[in-house]
Amino acid sequence: MQDLNSLNIGKLEKWFTDDSTIWIPPVKEISGKTRILALFRAIFRRYEKIDWQVSEIFPIGNDKYFYLTTSSGNMFGQGFYENEICTLVQFSAEGTITYLSDYFKDTQAFN
Repeated sequence: MQDLNSLNIGKLEKWFTDDSTIWIPPVKEISGKTRILALFRAIFRRYEKIDWQVSEIFPIGNDKYFYLTTSSGNMFGQGFYENEICTLVQFSAEGTITYLSDYFKDTQAFN
């Protein structure tokens, strides 16, 4: 989360490989490091400021974890944003993210 909160794409590169897949609504599931980093660039451009804070992490086996997170910040032209997120993350033996999927409490911001 520290690397994500830095809003620095360079710090996110180490977390993904060409075999990684993520699904962050409202975008469809995407695979590959280049496409994933492009998505994060697009996400970061929507916000003046954004911060993710993990409240709990639950291990669920096979290098998978369930994260409870609050995201908050200011969206350009839309003001303050806050949302609760549940995230499923699976890591490889090397520590990279093989799969990540977000579930948002409030989807109104995506309309």
